[in-house]
Amino acid sequence: MVALPALKKIRIVALPLTRPSGTMLSSGQLGRLTYYQFQISAKQKQASASEKGQVAVDGEAEVEKKGWLPEEGVTNWVSKKAADIWAGFGKAKGGWKLKTFQLGEKMVDRLEFEELALKSFDPSMGPSITQLKRSPVLDKKKPTIIPLIYPPSQLTPSAALSELSAYTGHRMPRHRRGFFFWMAVAPLTAPFMLIPIVPNLPFFFCVWRSWSHYRAYKSSQYLHSLLEHRLIVPEASDELDQVYQTHSIPPPPLQPSSTAFDTDVPRHALLLDRDAVPAILSLLSLKTESTAAADLYRAVEQARVRVSSGRAQL
Repeated sequence: MVALPALKKIRIVALPLTRPSGTMLSSGQLGRLTYYQFQISAKQKQASASEKGQVAVDGEAEVEKKGWLPEEGVTNWVSKKAADIWAGFGKAKGGWKLKTFQLGEKMVDRLEFEELALKSFDPSMGPSITQLKRSPVLDKKKPTIIPLIYPPSQLTPSAALSELSAYTGHRMPRHRRGFFFWMAVAPLTAPFMLIPIVPNLPFFFCVWRSWSHYRAYKSSQYLHSLLEHRLIVPEASDELDQVYQTHSIPPPPLQPSSTAFDTDVPRHALLLDRDAVPAILSLLSLKTESTAAADLYRAVEQARVRVSSGRAQL
């Protein structure tokens, strides 16, 4: 399997999981399920980390940041510390920590894969929206663009952009409501603090859900702004298309007596299953034990469950 070309800062990979329904993008509803893989090059991460040590002032002098602040930023530092603590729970040899970890992983499996994908994307790695509002073109010699990789047999350039726009528009209010809901519920868990045996797990769960929705909301809002500034450019990938031609599930046969009003006619059809995941991981140069790989498996499984439910809106 030939991998995609080397990363150039940031790219978005659109992976359609279901075939489009006849109501695509109508009434603000998504016509198909698509998993978006957000990839940031290692060089970009290193550059961003080194750049955070200095801040340009009026384009002339450079002032070093205060040494007591984390180099990667407070938010990323807290996220990393929380992830390390959580990973430590998984390494515990029995007890409430291991049970909490196992229960938490089951809860993560139940989270919508769209939320998991969005919260994994860090907008700070991309161009600043504030700067874009002042000057849409950051560098006239090298225009700022973010490629949207897609399989041409499944999407057209305009459809790739339209579906991503509908995706962000659909997710923004959803995660905004989720953020405020879990923030409002968190204080109600205060009575659990009176139990001295274990930490106030309900409180931490509410905070975690609120933080997750907030990250997803900010990412979807950021992507929406990039689309408005036309910085996301569709880019067809023959290599990705080959994966779909090899692993895509054939569409279900049409019944001669079927009509648009038959309740037995499946509203949606699955396009990929778990067998396609290893080929996609190899193409995107992702490790099989990585979080991105786990999220992709979750997305494929959730797509299967949603299609099997037969509901109109996925």
